[in-house]
Amino acid sequence: MSRSKNVIVAQSGGPTPVINASLRGVVEACRAHPNTFGTVYAGYHGIEGVLREELLDLSAQPADEIALLSVTPAAGAIGTCRYKLRGGQQEDFERIIRVFQAHNVGYFFYNGGNDSMDTTHKVAQLAHERGLDLVAVGVPKTIDNDVGGGLGGAGEFQLIDHTPGYGSVARYWALTVQGANEENAGSCPSDPVLVMQAMGRQIGFIPAAARLADPARQMPLLIAMRESGLTLPDLADAVNDTLHRHGRCLVVVSEGFPVGELGELKDSFGHVEYGSSEMTVERAVVNYLNRAGLAARGAARGNVPGSDQRHNMVYASTVDLEEAYRVGQQAVRIAVEDGSGYMATILRTGDAPYAVRYDKVPLELVANSERRFPAAWIGPSRLDVTDEFLHYARPLIGDSWPSIPLVDGRQRFARLQPIWADRLLPAYVPQAHRG
Repeated sequence: MSRSKNVIVAQSGGPTPVINASLRGVVEACRAHPNTFGTVYAGYHGIEGVLREELLDLSAQPADEIALLSVTPAAGAIGTCRYKLRGGQQEDFERIIRVFQAHNVGYFFYNGGNDSMDTTHKVAQLAHERGLDLVAVGVPKTIDNDVGGGLGGAGEFQLIDHTPGYGSVARYWALTVQGANEENAGSCPSDPVLVMQAMGRQIGFIPAAARLADPARQMPLLIAMRESGLTLPDLADAVNDTLHRHGRCLVVVSEGFPVGELGELKDSFGHVEYGSSEMTVERAVVNYLNRAGLAARGAARGNVPGSDQRHNMVYASTVDLEEAYRVGQQAVRIAVEDGSGYMATILRTGDAPYAVRYDKVPLELVANSERRFPAAWIGPSRLDVTDEFLHYARPLIGDSWPSIPLVDGRQRFARLQPIWADRLLPAYVPQAHRG
């Protein structure tokens, strides 16, 4: 590869509290190698920004604003998208090649989940087929923790231990359930049941994290995951059993728990967008419990935190922030030392004390992969998780609060200046957006 090629970094899918820490890791690592990396651009709103030739100049941004990315949640800094590059969209692929060539781009870093790794893999393959001098590397990100394969024979995740973003959402639920328990304990004479809906689609890692609030199992807490195989009647029976024993009950339910038709909407990746559907699982569960009758006075009520789970910086895990930054740096290291076609990964090396190492995994192994919550980590009641899960998840939420600067009582986020690369190509509308 010739020296000092330009860089495009972009992100895709749902954001996380630590997504910009990975972005900072990429930008600062590239700045440390000026003989290898030229101008670092952001594809504004992911691969759509590449297609539209909307390239934000990150090299022109002040260093202190780049540093503030680590305390800036969600995707407001450079945007994200849910645009899927499908095999038949040949014009899109041709456009990507032309944009890279026009802007002397030799490195492409894409931050996202399993579908984003598929996009990165396709770009890497296309560049190879065309003889384009391009290194494409994936940066893992997803609150769902569903990238990579399942548990190996030794009881460990072998492709990636966990994805940046998950530790912060796990911490969010650990602390949220603590507060909800205080609420429920005080209001149970009239509101004996509180149902809370967790993100994660049909993958149970996020609702499972509720148990981190109560590892000694002293709360009247039920965790209803899709993988449990339970039905609404099963859940109602368990709630009433808990009411008989404790007089109150907390239920954390996965947004993918089977409750019947929700009027689901789907994104371009084919995933159900539960926050945009006509009905929520939380509302279906609350309605069912109240109609079926509770074994206590009062009614069930519900709470859906929604996207607050993935943009609340105050709840971010300091461990997650550090690892997200390091995995961004690792992606750049892979680009320099190993070349194209890999995703940066985190592998656990110890538990006492907790330790990880950063490595790489071929994109083809993680593209469109989907990790399920391990059946071995579901408790015998099917409404709890095992201590093995707690052993896995506890280090990820950290032991301290993040340090977030305040100005005039408000959080100080990074504010990038609108400095754009010159448009060198004709305007373009992505294929999937044409009427």
